[in-house]
Amino acid sequence: QVQLVESGGGLVPAGDSLTLSCAASGGTFLNYAMGWFRQAPGKEREFVGGINRRAEHTLYVDSVKGRFTISRDNAKNTVNLQMNNLKPEDTATYYCAAGRTGPWYIPQHGHEYSTWGQGTQVTVSS
Repeated sequence: QVQLVESGGGLVPAGDSLTLSCAASGGTFLNYAMGWFRQAPGKEREFVGGINRRAEHTLYVDSVKGRFTISRDNAKNTVNLQMNNLKPEDTATYYCAAGRTGPWYIPQHGHEYSTWGQGTQVTVSS
């Protein structure tokens, strides 16, 4: 079972960019699809995007398409979330998650992920 640690959150003005990183350890990273979720105060956790095991496919929620990009480096056991043109509504705690899947599948629901990071706060000021 992998363990996950996120980094890279912060406070930025609207329109700026941030890159979140998630480092995995303790397991075979290549066996896991990786996802990013976020949760704003008073709201339910939301799937942001995901990437399949071999980094061939990505999937995003409509609200971040064209602004956010997920990438992974299986040699370094890391997955990144590049966030551009940030908006105040992107303010949330962001979590990376790992789910054991087939090679092509990208889970979109939290229960499909077995391991979660501790979260990193992203705050976008207007």
